[in-house]
Amino acid sequence: MRFLFIIFFVFCFQAIAQDQDVIVAKEYFKNGEFEKAQILYKKLIQKDPYNYNYLTQLVKTHQQLEQLDKAQELLELQISRRNYPALFVELGYNFQLQNNLEEANSNYNKAIETINSNVSYAYSVGRSFEDHSLLEQAIATYEKAMELKPDFNFNIQLARIYGEQGNVEKMFSSYINFIQSNEKYIPTIKNSFSEFVSEDKNNPNNKILNKILLKKIQETPDLLFNDLLSWLYMQQKEYYKAFLQEKAIFKRNPESLYRIESVALVAASDKQDDIAKEIFEYIIEIASDPGITLKAHSNILQIEIKNAQEKDYPDLNKKYLNLLETYGRFPGTIDLQVDYAHFLAFNLRDTEQASNVLKESLKLNLSSHQEAKVKLELGDILVLQEKFNEALIYYTQIQRNLKNSTISQTARFKVAKTSYYKGDFKWAESQLNILKTSTSQLIANDALDLKLLISDNKFEDSTQTALKLYAKADLLEFQNKTKEAIIVLDKILQAHKTETIVDQALFKQAYLFERKKLYEKAEENYKQIIANYKEEILADDALFYLANLYKDILDQPEKAKELYEEILFNHQDSIYFIEARKNYRMLRGDAIN
Repeated sequence: MRFLFIIFFVFCFQAIAQDQDVIVAKEYFKNGEFEKAQILYKKLIQKDPYNYNYLTQLVKTHQQLEQLDKAQELLELQISRRNYPALFVELGYNFQLQNNLEEANSNYNKAIETINSNVSYAYSVGRSFEDHSLLEQAIATYEKAMELKPDFNFNIQLARIYGEQGNVEKMFSSYINFIQSNEKYIPTIKNSFSEFVSEDKNNPNNKILNKILLKKIQETPDLLFNDLLSWLYMQQKEYYKAFLQEKAIFKRNPESLYRIESVALVAASDKQDDIAKEIFEYIIEIASDPGITLKAHSNILQIEIKNAQEKDYPDLNKKYLNLLETYGRFPGTIDLQVDYAHFLAFNLRDTEQASNVLKESLKLNLSSHQEAKVKLELGDILVLQEKFNEALIYYTQIQRNLKNSTISQTARFKVAKTSYYKGDFKWAESQLNILKTSTSQLIANDALDLKLLISDNKFEDSTQTALKLYAKADLLEFQNKTKEAIIVLDKILQAHKTETIVDQALFKQAYLFERKKLYEKAEENYKQIIANYKEEILADDALFYLANLYKDILDQPEKAKELYEEILFNHQDSIYFIEARKNYRMLRGDAIN
């Protein structure tokens, strides 16, 4: 037993020593110390003569040291000893380094010809060609293998090579051919496509992919192509076209309306409200599940409320009442009940009726999560009424009853925000410190932003006048009193010009100006931040938002391009960097690849 233990120990020691040699050899090669790397690789090959990686690395050391004859001798010896066709590629490349193209091509052809006897050789031969950037030979290898054995699928390798060559059309086709028999890779391939297409439908790459997919749809009744075309239209923000593709998919495979609903929701979030409404109306027309139709009705109402004027509110109120009468007041319609209460309080300003609706909802047999939703809205209505202490009771109940859940973290954030509204900045900070590590990234980010606002400005003035005014403006915004919030922010800008909160006030006011469609005033605010606060934390925010304003609203693409470029050159660490780069390339008319 002791003897076996000694053998095992010696074996493990040798294995560890060999691993160490591999690591050191790689490091020597990486650092250009090729003589030292060569000594170690020779040692490794003596221990493991058939290790292909050791062999190729040793060959590379000879090549780096311009010992091409020795590399040739080593490769020819190995070819005579074993049948490994990729060695012909290595030998051919060694001849290529000597400018002996005739011998190089002869060996490349020998490597490709071995596939006739064993198609599986295509894996190692093709990979070896790719390693040496011999792309045409790699293409010939993979195509020959698929011709000899159609079951073999090298389209993913071909797609990658065509991408490197800039042959976008063949790359797209190869990827599509690959996923026809490997549909589980659809998300991966879409991710690869996204590197080549953009939001601009006139981008040449977009046009190529669109043409390929339309042709495939005409030739083959495979829903895969409708799926990919829908995805492309979504990238181009052509939501109606995406809807038509999703509708075609649903008609042939009517399992779920989820995908169609997703298109509507994205369209709504991108302010294409007419298209979103049309899609939701289609869902109402064909859905057999009352829950789905109710959700579609609710989404249409949300769009209508967003675009409504005060004179439209009575009609919207009737629509809510009709829905509640049609679907009933029970736990299954709790989201509709909460939405209606919110409309009553924040639009019709009938907080008493809104609270009554929610208190009636609490009498239903609700789940703990549904009850939390109702109490969250009740708390919000109390904040709207500036009954802060009563609101805190509801938020705290949610925290206590649903610890560590997302809605509990939302309630904690509302506790912090309510404390901030009432000027209790110390307690607000204590809650925000906890939320900085929230599992919800959105809550964590909002908590950090508010924490920084408070900590950066609470010591500026012993009375904290400017910070209290800013909190008042925040509250007015929450209360849907945009005009009044703008006026309060003006007070900060006029009376507290030397304080650190000024850039925050300018940015918040610019956002509110945009909401009121006062775009020139928003532009002026962003310009002030860029000119006077270029070293502050909101500089890249102002650049990005002003660029978007120029691009999407004011139709000044050249100005937008200049601002995106500023982010790319001077704000590489900005959270807007990737989006700015994408928009900049699109405005410049780049073919994305």
